[in-house]
Amino acid sequence: MNQVNSYIDSVFYTADALLEEVVSSIKENGMPSISVSPSSGKLLTMLVSISGAKKVLEIGALGGYSGICLARGFGKEGALTSLELEERYAELAHSNVVKAGFGNQVSYMTGAALQSLEELADENKQFDFFFIDADKANYEHYLEYCIRLAKPGALIIADNVLAKGSVVELDVTPKRYTEAMKKFNELAANHPQLESVLMPIGDGMTLSRVKK
Repeated sequence: MNQVNSYIDSVFYTADALLEEVVSSIKENGMPSISVSPSSGKLLTMLVSISGAKKVLEIGALGGYSGICLARGFGKEGALTSLELEERYAELAHSNVVKAGFGNQVSYMTGAALQSLEELADENKQFDFFFIDADKANYEHYLEYCIRLAKPGALIIADNVLAKGSVVELDVTPKRYTEAMKKFNELAANHPQLESVLMPIGDGMTLSRVKK
């Protein structure tokens, strides 16, 4: 998998000074280097753009890498709501998003994502694009909330669904979230309200479309 992704990044990714600065800022602040892969970020931008999504919800902000990629997809006409457990992560993400020119189009909700999602549901908020990249144990719950908050035809993207290849490769040591990803993928694949497929890019992304 690593060789395949290195090949994909080497061929399809163009050096991006801003995103590389974001990666550096994450390391400098002692945060985990777990942003989406360069090609995964490019795919997020393309999917938002192709779908025409203008109201995007992100679960897991980290340092703002994926947030910038999502915002680039909707340009000057969209809005991103980003949920992040850690206040200092959200602050760095916002700082980086401001540098990218989307400061006025992104808002952050800090604290437990499930609580924030419940608040959004209570407010009858709706979104047409979702990106899930947070604690893996809650992916199933996040998916159900996304469906509740989704406009008909909305897209839901979930990252890390291959768990470093451990969901399929017998010689790979299972991660602590391997079983959670297996369950999530089965749920997405068989959910009556979704059409889904898994794309083996980065650490795997499950793409689901909410049925109209």
